Amino acid sequence: MYILNISYIKSLESIDSLLEEHIKFLEKHYSEGIFIASGRKIPRSGGIIFVKNITFEKLEKIINEDPFKREGAAEYEIIQFTPTMMAEGYEILKDATS
Repeated sequence: MYILNISYIKSLESIDSLLEEHIKFLEKHYSEGIFIASGRKIPRSGGIIFVKNITFEKLEKIINEDPFKREGAAEYEIIQFTPTMMAEGYEILKDATS
């Protein structure tokens, strides 16, 4: 699976102007079963998205759909990992790696 570490590189005003479209982007990929969890960083300097295991090429295509990326408002760091241990109740994360 992947962790997408998103860092804003434009003002929060710019981010807020793209927020509605960004939420639609998130909803699309949740409905497709690709995104697992997401949210803002604290302080509000970006966000995090957990993504199930897909090809790197497909992930890059998805990232390029994000209005934050498309408009140059944020940078993405892609971290790939395989969860091997998890707390009780989070076993579904193992399903995200297959």
